Amino acid sequence: MEFSREELLICAVARMLDGCRNIAVGTASPIPGSAALLMQALTNGHARASILGSNVHNPFNDAGPELFDRAGQGRVDAFFLGGGQIDGEGNINLVGTGPYPNSDTRFPGSFGSGYLYFSVPRVILFREEHSRRVFVDKVDFISAPGWSPPDVHRPGGPYALITSLCVFIYDRDNHRFRLSGLLPGATLEEVRDNTGFDFDCPDGIGDIPPPEADRLELIRTRIAGEIAETYPEFARDRLGWQG
Repeated sequence: MEFSREELLICAVARMLDGCRNIAVGTASPIPGSAALLMQALTNGHARASILGSNVHNPFNDAGPELFDRAGQGRVDAFFLGGGQIDGEGNINLVGTGPYPNSDTRFPGSFGSGYLYFSVPRVILFREEHSRRVFVDKVDFISAPGWSPPDVHRPGGPYALITSLCVFIYDRDNHRFRLSGLLPGATLEEVRDNTGFDFDCPDGIGDIPPPEADRLELIRTRIAGEIAETYPEFARDRLGWQG
């Protein structure tokens, strides 16, 4: 069965959510949002997707503050973060490039990224652009650290990194990423050429698994319509939703 890159990424993200009961998704995250809704559908609602900005899939009256309260209480199992820069230790930069406070380029800001990075057990980093300007050796500003000293209480942290070229798994013991699989058409050389940090790589790395037929059917018949409520252009232009 043929599938699009968006459908492949949605299924790749959804696999990272297996076993999660409460999945929260921030704004401007249509692929993670679609994956969260897919897991909600597959589990008949036992996994709950909360999408900020949605009028249907948002249980919060006050958005961010209630999400932070739930995360602090241990009631959010998975969340998604991106970054203007991400380095090999899992540090993310949402402030800007260049020496702070005289940044050359300014990003949107850290908001609650540091808090959620510490509180949510399974933080999945998601950034479609895979380039050396994003994946750097060391971020210029740490909005949220990828790891903390052993004496710091930290139930949360990075779990994986998903890009338009590949999937990385984060090794919390060694504070490094390990390449887990390639998207079809991508090569190991291409990933290395476009990644500014060093990473571990097993022998014989191959493509990530294709979408399962039942999940692909759900995306096309149900999830595309549900995500269209929050991201109509994404549903129409990238998932082909005609509703």
